[in-house]
Amino acid sequence: MFHKTLKMDSTHFETLAIRTQTERTQYREHSTPLFVTSSFVFEDAEQARALFADEIEGNIYTRFSNPNNNEFIEKMCLLEGTEDGVATASGMSAMFTSMAALLKSGDHIVACRSIFGSTHQIITQILPKWGITYSYADIKKPETWESLILPNTKMFFIETPSNPSLDLIDLEWFGKLCKKHNIISNVDNCFATPYLQNPAKFGIDLVTHSATKFIDGQGRVIAGCILGNKELIKEIRFFARHSGPSLSPFNGWILSKSLETLSVRMDKHCQNAQKLAEFLEKNTEIERVVYPYLPSHPQFDLAKKQMKLGGGLVTFEVKGGLERGRDFLNAFQLFSHSANLGDTRTIATHPATTTHSKLTNEDRAAVGIMPGLIRISVGLEHIEDILADITQALAKSARK
Repeated sequence: MFHKTLKMDSTHFETLAIRTQTERTQYREHSTPLFVTSSFVFEDAEQARALFADEIEGNIYTRFSNPNNNEFIEKMCLLEGTEDGVATASGMSAMFTSMAALLKSGDHIVACRSIFGSTHQIITQILPKWGITYSYADIKKPETWESLILPNTKMFFIETPSNPSLDLIDLEWFGKLCKKHNIISNVDNCFATPYLQNPAKFGIDLVTHSATKFIDGQGRVIAGCILGNKELIKEIRFFARHSGPSLSPFNGWILSKSLETLSVRMDKHCQNAQKLAEFLEKNTEIERVVYPYLPSHPQFDLAKKQMKLGGGLVTFEVKGGLERGRDFLNAFQLFSHSANLGDTRTIATHPATTTHSKLTNEDRAAVGIMPGLIRISVGLEHIEDILADITQALAKSARK
């Protein structure tokens, strides 16, 4: 797609993430500079005409493309194994654009019920305004999914691992189901990142990300991206170009730099999360623990099949329900109490009253979000300090 400084062929994740760069300028910089400009000049009238006619590639206007965003997307395509992609201003603009660009009035979308709260609002509150209907599939009963497909079903949207219950969907099976019925498959790969899981390798059409999370990894920027085959991305790019959910060059620059350390960070996130999950599973104050790489996870074998490691999220229920859960959160001394995830810093969230509070009690129960459920985005602190904060918070909340 774009000229790069990477001279050798490589398929190694770390090398692609570090050495894929926009071609150097006349100043011979080692690190890609920031291209903080709203527009680009043309060499002559013919070049301007050819660029606007899509006969040649190049930058016109930063709402369309920018070298920093181009580099970020080029890296993401290489790491996910897709042909093309579009950068967006947020994760939710990526989710919305991936749907709105390809669906029209009269179409039908099927989604797994266990999805992020804002994605739920788009599917149930926003798309229906334009005559786009929806059905929800039970993530625990994939054998029922085919019965939900209608003659006007255009897209199937899933998260795996799901937010926040960490349920898994067999990507190989899902890709085949969508191909069989000529339905666009759309997978939110935010929790796994391209380092742990590559949906496109299983025949998935679109891979969406909130790059705000592990891709950035340090809680600095809001961003998203949509990756997939050229034909679908062409339609999505047209929609994004004219509706304007464009990523700022500064954020694109940050994210491209962040990808250089993604593999190192994810290895550590997963290592700490595994140890935390094992620790919690032995604690008598915990009702249940969910982590894909725990043998007790009902889809442990599937996790081993399609994920490199178990991810950086651990969810669990504290005994004592809603009140104990709140007291537990308030007792943390090290952890951050935030609605974000994927940060270097460990973050604790109570989904029932924050990220998924707009769902009904019935909807939350259907996807395993119980009143005492806690979601931990495990950071990069020393594991002994992480375990110590959990231990003291459990003890303090138990005394109330």
